[in-house]
Amino acid sequence: MNNLSLARALNATLGRLAPLAVARRMRRQFMTPRNRPPRQWEMPLLSSSERITLRFGLSALRWGSGPTVLLMHGWEGRPTQFASLIEALVGAGYGVVALDAPAHGRSPGREANVVLFARALLEAAGELPPLQAVIGHSMGGASVLLASQMGLRAKALVSISAPSRILGPLRGFARFMGLPPRARAHFVSQVENHAGILAAQLDVQRYQLEIPGLVVHAEDDPVVPVGDAQVIHDAWFDSQLLRLPQGGHQRLLADARLIVAVLGLLEQVGEPRTAKELLR
Repeated sequence: MNNLSLARALNATLGRLAPLAVARRMRRQFMTPRNRPPRQWEMPLLSSSERITLRFGLSALRWGSGPTVLLMHGWEGRPTQFASLIEALVGAGYGVVALDAPAHGRSPGREANVVLFARALLEAAGELPPLQAVIGHSMGGASVLLASQMGLRAKALVSISAPSRILGPLRGFARFMGLPPRARAHFVSQVENHAGILAAQLDVQRYQLEIPGLVVHAEDDPVVPVGDAQVIHDAWFDSQLLRLPQGGHQRLLADARLIVAVLGLLEQVGEPRTAKELLR
């Protein structure tokens, strides 16, 4: 029996005997990200960045100058995972600021959740020039959409590989870890208490999405079902949908079609160069 199988068996047994205690432990595990070092291919972009510190110690990397585009990575992610997109944006005349999410990289904190991600975006937006676009990947994409409900303003928003609601991933994690029904219910309640919001409210079908946007997802995403992209698009009146046949959960960040779509959206809301010019 491997470690995961053993942990799931233990959770199943203890979850019936002490469901609240097991739920508390799983909540801490769920909200505590691991900091993963950058890959070798990320290093050139990292070395060319400027490290900046925003309010409350929030850390970010900055490249280029011009109209500002704000980026938010996903859970256990890094700013430099957007390397191809950042290079394209800077080449098109934008200034790019990519955040270390709370409890990630050099930003403070030990635990994080989608609400803290969204608040970090709001804090950054309060210090930066007016934003041309805010782009998020995975939980970062979910946080961009949530932040728009909390007052975030930009000319455009981009959601990449994002879940349409948070309750699904919560239940999926609890089932994956072997929690029995009562412990799963306590786990969701524990997460809600720490995030300060009911999970059912973190659902794009409840949002008023009024900023022009782009939804990108790969058909073969093994983490977030591609159907979530359609749900987001349907709830977002002024959005475009780009479904890529391949790209998994992260590889699509370097896909040329994603880059062209982002630049095309920025062209529609007003930007210094066109996508066609970038590709020459």
